[in-house]
Parts: sequence; C-alpha cells; structure tokens
Amino acid sequence: MRRIKGWKAAAAGLVALSLVAAACGGDDEESGGSEGSAAPAGECETPTPVKLQLQWFTQAQFAGYFAAVDQGFYAAQCLDVTIVEGGVDIVPQQQLADGAVDFALSWVPKALASREAGANIVNIAQIFQRSGTLQVSFKDKGITSPADFAGKKIGNWGFGNEFEIFAALTKAGLDPAADVELVQQQFDMAALLAGDIDAAEAMTYNEYAQVLEAVNPDTGALYTPEDFNVVSYEAEGVGMLQDAIWASGERLADEAYRATAVKFVAASIQGWAFCRDNVQACADIVVSKGSKLGASHQLWQMNEVNKLIWPSKGGAGMIDAAAWDRTAKLSQETKNLEGSTVLTKAPDAEAYTNDIVSEAMALLQGLGVDVIGSSYAPITVELKEGGA
Repeated sequence: MRRIKGWKAAAAGLVALSLVAAACGGDDEESGGSEGSAAPAGECETPTPVKLQLQWFTQAQFAGYFAAVDQGFYAAQCLDVTIVEGGVDIVPQQQLADGAVDFALSWVPKALASREAGANIVNIAQIFQRSGTLQVSFKDKGITSPADFAGKKIGNWGFGNEFEIFAALTKAGLDPAADVELVQQQFDMAALLAGDIDAAEAMTYNEYAQVLEAVNPDTGALYTPEDFNVVSYEAEGVGMLQDAIWASGERLADEAYRATAVKFVAASIQGWAFCRDNVQACADIVVSKGSKLGASHQLWQMNEVNKLIWPSKGGAGMIDAAAWDRTAKLSQETKNLEGSTVLTKAPDAEAYTNDIVSEAMALLQGLGVDVIGSSYAPITVELKEGGA
C-alpha cells in the first residue's frame, strides 16, 4: 500500500507548469509564500462544478476550503466549488459513494470501514497529519494516562469517533466491557462540567476550548489549562489519521475527474497554506460563513488545526505510509464492547494514492506556494467566555 509513484510525474509536471506560470507572468511573491500566483494553465471558459461534503458544521476545522473559495484559489483552477455542510446524521464518505458529492472529508478509520463494506472511495490527500483527539478531566480525578481510566466514567461520542479510546484502553491492558464505564457523550463538554462523567472526549481545536471558555463557579473567572488533565491519543501512540480528502475510486479512472481532483487538491492546500499564514483572516472567513461558535473560539480552532497540518515534512496532503499503517493496524486490532474491530482485514492497496497530491504539490510549487511550512509557528489566542 506504499504507492508514491507520482513523484516522477510530479517532477515532470513541475517543469511544465513552471513554464506555464512563466508564460502567464510568474509569481507576484517570493517562492515559499502562502499565496503565490493563482493563475491556472490556460483560460477558464466554463468552471467545473464541484461539491465538497464536510464532516461537520461550518467551523475552522474546514477553514482551508472556505479560504480557497474566498481567496479565489478554486476559481483560479477553473472550479466552481460548493461546500456542503455536515451534521450528526450525515456520513460524508457515504455521500461520496452514493454520488451526491464529488469529494468528501472523513477520518481515515471511518472511511476505511465504509470501503471495506463496499464503498469505492480513495484517500487522495491526508490534510491532517496528526490526531487532535483528547480525553479531558478535572485535576482532582487523577487521570493522567489511559491506565487511569479504570473504574472511571469515560465519555465518548460514538459514530466512529471512539476508536482511539478503545485503542488506548487495549494498549493499557483494560477491558472496555469490564474495566471502565463508557458513557455516550453529547458533542459538547456539558457532562464533564456537570460532573456526570470523569473524562470527556474532546478535540484540541473544539471541545477542549469549550471548557476553557466556561466560567469556574469557584473563582468567577474562566477555567484555565491548570484546572484539567489532558490525555493526548497522539502522544499515547494510538492516534489515528483524521481529516482527509476522499475521491470516488470509480471516477478516478476518468481523466476529466482525475484532472479535477488534482486541481481541487491543489487549491485546497493553497487555502490551508493561506490559513497557516493568515490565522485571523481565516477565522474571520469562517465566522462570516455562519459558524455556530464565536470569534475567539474560531480563532483558537484555526490555530489548533494549523498545528495538526504544519509543518508537513513530506508536503501538505501527502499520505505518510507509517501513519497509514499504524491507523490500519489499530483498526484491525482494537476491539469494541462487542469484541468487533473497525476493520476485519488490512485495507487493499488501492485505498489511498499519493499520485494526485504529488501532482497538486508540483502545481503549487510552480506557483510559489510553500507546501512544507517548515518555519510555521502557532500564535497565542485568548479565549472569551462562551467563545465570543
């Protein structure tokens, strides 16, 4: 499943596209910038319509795609992109498999489970390079590692978001059916704050911020990180690959769709590079699109999401074979309450490809866009009550 054969094509594409860029006037900025030239090869007569299915509601988790629309990166690739909002009852990869959308965002274990069940979908760009899943508890619960979950009420969202929790329990030698009390948790931190559960599932960029936006009744001020213990599943070695761009495996055989995929991935990565270098601007873009949580929350989220993407050693969107193999292995070995695993066998060799993203990166390098982000540094964000 380690297929990186696109580098030769990428190199050739870089040369050709660099010549095109030169013919169109070249870059307006020095190489390594986030924006570069947005000019595509050739004139755009009729933009190709594209539908992208999100995993969740509008928020900075998806800021790169909103920025690519707002900054004209998709339009410059002759694409007319419609972003379709997600929700609790929407399964993005199934929307893709059913032909309702052209591309979808999904966590890798969930999508691989759908692929094993028959959905012909392919990971063409691994945007998030690291897992952002946490388990958060109050300091007085004494939970500093998965081993401390024993005898505790452990919240999880279900819907395939709990796989890392089961993997952590397995690694710690705990039986999820006997050694802990797993509690269905809403997609917020209310149960933790009310004391109904001992540890809550949270994303670094979302729910963790929600507890830091809440008022501590003992002090009248907002809670601080010092009030909590945080278990990071990435740090525990059981982090699984999360947000990736998935395409239709069947349609990738069509040259027109494949060409669209390359341009879509390129413009999307350009959007993420823009958000890396323009954190506040991207948070503002998301707020303007009607995000349910407020401005300081979206700025926090944008900053934390950037940490999951940048720096990207192999280039933004490249699928690291070791991280892929770890995700696949955990998905095959980790058992849930019923003793079932996410996957019954290893993913087939066509479950992902680096060919599309390699060509996309060559295009972006020809436009002067930094796809590595080696000098990336996060900003400091001050949260306000309720994320206002």
